[in-house]
Amino acid sequence: MKNVFAILILFVVPASSQKVLPVPMPQQLKWHEMEFYLFTHFGPNTFTDKEWGLGDEPENVFNPTQLDCEQWCRIAKAAGAKGIIITAKHHDGFCLWPSKYSTHTVRKSAWKNGEGDVLKELSQACKKFGLKFGVYLSPWDRNHPKYGTAEYNDVFANMMKEIFTNYGPIWEFWWDGANGEGPNGKKQMYDWHKFERTIRTLSPSTIVFSDIGPDIRWVGNENGFAGTTNWNTLDTAGFTRGAGAPSTDTLNAGNINGKNWIPAECDVSIRPGWFYHKEEDEKVKTPAQLFELYLKSVGRGANLLLNVPPDRRGLINANDSAALMNFRKLRQESFSNNIAKTEKAYFVPHNGTRPAPKLNDGDNKTFETIYLPGLNSIGLEFKNPHKINCIVLKEYLVAGQHCKKFSLLLMNKKHEVVKKIEGTTIGHKRIITFPTAEAAIIGLTIDEQKNNTSISEIEAYLIDENLIEK
Repeated sequence: MKNVFAILILFVVPASSQKVLPVPMPQQLKWHEMEFYLFTHFGPNTFTDKEWGLGDEPENVFNPTQLDCEQWCRIAKAAGAKGIIITAKHHDGFCLWPSKYSTHTVRKSAWKNGEGDVLKELSQACKKFGLKFGVYLSPWDRNHPKYGTAEYNDVFANMMKEIFTNYGPIWEFWWDGANGEGPNGKKQMYDWHKFERTIRTLSPSTIVFSDIGPDIRWVGNENGFAGTTNWNTLDTAGFTRGAGAPSTDTLNAGNINGKNWIPAECDVSIRPGWFYHKEEDEKVKTPAQLFELYLKSVGRGANLLLNVPPDRRGLINANDSAALMNFRKLRQESFSNNIAKTEKAYFVPHNGTRPAPKLNDGDNKTFETIYLPGLNSIGLEFKNPHKINCIVLKEYLVAGQHCKKFSLLLMNKKHEVVKKIEGTTIGHKRIITFPTAEAAIIGLTIDEQKNNTSISEIEAYLIDENLIEK
């Protein structure tokens, strides 16, 4: 295959990008930039070795002996995570803050003689270390006597008011879709509209998670990976949270013509369980396993929410911390040397005479636009051929997500194709790995698109072959 680039396109049109709905809100764009942050499952289950508590656990069972939220934040910061989301209330109903709307709280525990407040300590620690603070609040409550009645919706809304008023700003708020029986044997009819109005009134910029958003969605599995095709758009009409959510396949891939911008978040635990269990100390995911999760989440345009549960002391275990530090090291070693950064970027054809400098200027807010029919290809040409096995593509999402299908062409100096790679969606970030090849030119062709596709960056790397996504 010779001179592929030279015959792709014959004319150029102005480089602009027109918005086509849906498009992300400003706070969603900021959320996309977060990429990787920690989940913290902590509560009575930590001390009972359960995953789902029954709600009848005595409050005194919660008694961390060395709780240190600053230790959590130091580790998160050193790992390159940008925030922490904590389970303020799991299904057992135990509140990690002294809520006025429940008797099942830290106020009734032996910890700090009932004077402790985990949310206060963590929110302050996050501010100190420059991390975003997020809260998980399960609507299901296996302890509260009003669960299963209309009054409970007010209880839950008031709990949210407490959290936003006393511990804000809250960057992300997590609604679990679980809905089981309460202590009275009844299930709750959740007033989701009331809950959403409460958050929007108190904190309009907070990102809200659930199966169907409104702002970000569950990815459809707890394994930490998004679909190889991953649209940031989703249709929610006719669906509900929990049992009435779209199929897991749909949540994993999104809807190509979805009417709402609801990107995917990949939640996964560093351990087999979500809460700390001592018998899992030797079952912590390896740095290489975490890197693979990164490629299959952030590398497919989603965000990675990695659960790292504190132990019964209230500290992150040394095994978890070591895995996180080496995970950070792998990312730094893999992505520190962008081979394409100083090379020549241009539109095709014109034999490289029409430059496209925004493709590799290191600025995600600048972009070059590709048109169909018309100018559908861009390229990078190296001064000298390089061995590469990883290419990172970034789509400029302000105007929406538009690439439906793309081709990457790795060529030699004679414009002969040495490797062709095909893909579908790009999104915020697409990381493509492949067996090492020597290339003098990287060409990106948009084969199908919903509208003009804008690319903010093309990056190229040579990473450890053992880390390549299989």
